[in-house]
Amino acid sequence: MSRKIILWVLWAAFIIYVLFFAPPLHLQETLTLLINILTLQWTKVNPVILSLFSLIGVWIFIYSCLLFFDGRMQKIPFWAFALASLGTGVIGLIPYLALREANQEFTGAKDSWLQLLDSRSTGVAVTIFTIGLVAFGLFAGDWGDFFQQFLGDRFIHGMSLAFCVFTVLFPTVLGDDMARRGYSSDSQLFWLFALIPLFGSLAYLCWRPPLHDTVSSI
Repeated sequence: MSRKIILWVLWAAFIIYVLFFAPPLHLQETLTLLINILTLQWTKVNPVILSLFSLIGVWIFIYSCLLFFDGRMQKIPFWAFALASLGTGVIGLIPYLALREANQEFTGAKDSWLQLLDSRSTGVAVTIFTIGLVAFGLFAGDWGDFFQQFLGDRFIHGMSLAFCVFTVLFPTVLGDDMARRGYSSDSQLFWLFALIPLFGSLAYLCWRPPLHDTVSSI
C-alpha cells in the first residue's frame, strides 16, 4: 500500500509542479519545436533537445518490454497506459505503476508483439540506437542553449524532469520481471541493472533470458 501511495503522490506532485512552479510555457515555440521534430526538420533543433525527446521514447519502449508481460497478468491492461505515455510521458505511465499489483508470473503464449519485446536482439538494437542518441546530444549539441531553455521553458524543463522520473521508477518493475525469468530481486544483478541510469535498463534487456510460453511463479 505504501508503494501505491508514494506513486500517486509523485504523480500528483509532478503534475502540480509542472503546471504551477515550472518555468512558463512558450506555446508557439513549443509547437514549432514539435513540428520540426515530427516533420524530420532536425537541423532546426538543438541536438541535445532532439536527443532528450527521443530518449523519452526509448524509456517508454524499455518499460513496454517489461510491462506488456506484466499487464497480461493484471486486472488492467498496460496498452492503454502505453498509448497515454506516448502523449504525456511519465504522467501516463505512473497510474499503471500505482494500480498494478505485484506479480511474478506470466502464462499463456507470446504473440508476435511480445516475442519482439522479449527478444535480446531488440534489446541490443535499442541499446545501439540509444548510444547513438547520447553521443549525438553530447558532442553535437549546444548545451548552453539547452540549460537556458531548461531554466526558461516549461516543455523542456518538464521533459528533462520526466527523463529523471523514468530513471528513478525503473526498479519498481524490474524485480518482478527478473522473478518471472528465475532471478531473485535481491541479487547483485538487480542492483547493477537498477542503479545505472538508463544503460542499466538497456543492459538488462540485452541480458535477460526470454520467457517461455508458460512460466510459473517462483
